[in-house]
Amino acid sequence: MDEHEMHPEQQAIREPRLWRDNGWTARVIKNEEDDGWAVAMTPDGQVEPALVGPWTMGRDKKNPKPLDTSAFNTLVKTAAEFVRRHEQQMHATLHRQIEISRDGGRVSVTLDIEPDEDNPSALLRATDASGEVLAEVRVSAGFRLTRATADAWAEAGFSAQAAAR
Repeated sequence: MDEHEMHPEQQAIREPRLWRDNGWTARVIKNEEDDGWAVAMTPDGQVEPALVGPWTMGRDKKNPKPLDTSAFNTLVKTAAEFVRRHEQQMHATLHRQIEISRDGGRVSVTLDIEPDEDNPSALLRATDASGEVLAEVRVSAGFRLTRATADAWAEAGFSAQAAAR
């Protein structure tokens, strides 16, 4: 059994409206919002497309332009960059870090939000310049990490009660 038989979803497809290769599937679809066409880029293993964008009309101004190698490669690059930016934005939303001064040294205070539909929470952590954890406490996912809240937590000896306020 060769690689393509073991993973049929990985087989390359090169049709005018459907291309699959390099971990992505491009599907030319009717644009629901107007008379034009769109292309949906879906990473392998995903059900929903990561990116949907407009697609060029063909010469007859009625049907879509067929996919080709150059267009597919450009679409893969664009979709991969879109996914990467989305992941960076998600990380920035779920992870905050502030540096404060404490006892003559620098202390890094981080807040890592753990999204969960039923019970979201966050982990508030203080580490010294050498990376040693000074304190760690679970807080509400709505906790706002600011310089003022980090300083107040440090002033209170990094107590769980002070972080919960």
